[in-house]
Amino acid sequence: MKKIFKYQTWHLLLVIIFLGFAQLFVASTPELMSKELWSISSKSWFWIAVATPIVHQIYVWLVWRLELYKNIFSSLYGLEKAFKAYKIGFSILFVSRLIFIIILSYSDMHSLEISSYVVYTIVAIITLPVIYLFYSVKKYFTIDRAFGIDHFDKSYNVAFEKKGIFRFTNNGMYIYGLMILYIPGLLLFSKAALVVALFNHIYIWVHYYTTELPDIKEIYGKTPIKK
Repeated sequence: MKKIFKYQTWHLLLVIIFLGFAQLFVASTPELMSKELWSISSKSWFWIAVATPIVHQIYVWLVWRLELYKNIFSSLYGLEKAFKAYKIGFSILFVSRLIFIIILSYSDMHSLEISSYVVYTIVAIITLPVIYLFYSVKKYFTIDRAFGIDHFDKSYNVAFEKKGIFRFTNNGMYIYGLMILYIPGLLLFSKAALVVALFNHIYIWVHYYTTELPDIKEIYGKTPIKK
């Protein structure tokens, strides 16, 4: 059990700190209380959008660690069914991140005062690496590897990918993938949605350092293999 909870105290501490900053934003923007969508306040949509990545990353941590160290799910359902069920849960939660940011963007629309030309330029700059990332994941990295197949299949031992966007960084998904979350807030000029996108982008690195990186070292050794 000790390995399952390794570094999760840091995870919890950082979540509390980030939530504190989120609350400071809410307290400094009382207009969130006056807006609503579908009879739900923008403030409520804000906290739902903030809670979604937390639930998502706790889900990934629990499944990964329980499977990596205890083989709980594959021993009960078999590797293929267990991994498929996990992927469905992962996909629902990941897509929910974007969906709730879109909803928040509509609820908090036009709260950001910025030139539309600046917005469209930023969106164009963001979109290019995001598209290249998803192309690189599908063509080179593989979708199953992105989901974390190496936590389920103990025979999986593949070198770090160095093609496509991964030529430039090993953490392409964390650096570029979550940039897609900024787009709704930019296009709808929503300050709250951009704050949640930033929360997502920073918080994913908590997952990397407290869950994924320790797991990589456990699976591949202290010095992960590279091409």
